[in-house]
Amino acid sequence: MESAILVGTHALDELRELATSAGARVIDEVIQRRDRPDSATYIGRGKVEEIREQVVLEGVDVVIFDEELSPSQTKNLEAVLEAKVVDRTGLILDIFARRARTKEGKLQVELAQLTYRLSRLAGYSAYLSRLGGGIGTRGPGETKLEMDRRQIRHRISTLKKDIEQIRKHRQLHRERRRRDQLPMVSLVGYTNAGKSTLFGALSKEGTLVSHRLFSTLDTLIRRIQLGSGFPILISDTVGFIRKLPHHLVSAFRATLEEVAEADLILHVIDASDPDREEKQLVVLDVLKEIGAGHRPLLTIYNKADLLDKNSNMPVAAELMPADALIVSALTGDGLDRLVEQIVSHVTSIRV
Repeated sequence: MESAILVGTHALDELRELATSAGARVIDEVIQRRDRPDSATYIGRGKVEEIREQVVLEGVDVVIFDEELSPSQTKNLEAVLEAKVVDRTGLILDIFARRARTKEGKLQVELAQLTYRLSRLAGYSAYLSRLGGGIGTRGPGETKLEMDRRQIRHRISTLKKDIEQIRKHRQLHRERRRRDQLPMVSLVGYTNAGKSTLFGALSKEGTLVSHRLFSTLDTLIRRIQLGSGFPILISDTVGFIRKLPHHLVSAFRATLEEVAEADLILHVIDASDPDREEKQLVVLDVLKEIGAGHRPLLTIYNKADLLDKNSNMPVAAELMPADALIVSALTGDGLDRLVEQIVSHVTSIRV
């Protein structure tokens, strides 16, 4: 397990969760609020020296930043700190590499990683060879990512062709579903909002309860019967997150098209999360980015079982969409009403 120092300009709770998910042991967190980032090192030179002293004193393996660093910032920081530097984008991509299980998922993650690394080869290859593997160096399946620029470009070209074939295959499946008049309902939400638990409850496949970020990476699609035998397809895909890397959104375009072409989107929100409004906006922004901002959407406040008398949910309810529902995928509370709403929304799709 690699020891890590976290660095950011605001609260680092989410970065800590990400680092832990990547297998790091966080030993310290450094917050420096600045009007603008330092163009050379992101944080101030004095703060960099303080971190360097701690790196040397405690033998820190990696310093993780809560922003996407420029290639030159990464290079400058590594030169001073004499430790591996990983930014938020590299960290999220590393977690995706650990989570990918299917061929499609692995191809998309590798494409995102290699696209990200292509602009960061200067000075990084030699440093990587000295440090070995670990966070920020792993490809899907724990493979070490190639660092040669020519090899990377060739591999990216191959990956894009393979993923395009997957996209065409998915498109054929969607056309077949439309001919069969099967409505598609897609679950989306911020990571760890309980999408997979709700998916399991609706599909009767059992309830997945996981507190890991990005517990679901590969898209799952199931045919289920709602109410009195109303057939639909329901899909669960990767959770969204603040500052979701553009490389990742682009690489996962084939997968996210399932959401963009859904007949109904269920936006799952953790009702017990104090930051739920901010995370709700993050999800809505990502939906716009992938071309799904215009699709019919039903807002679901999940994890009602975690609410208590002291919860501020009643205040938030004033801001809720008129047709929003509060449910608990874990206990089943509110699911009957949710099924009724889904049937009501998609009934018009069937001829």
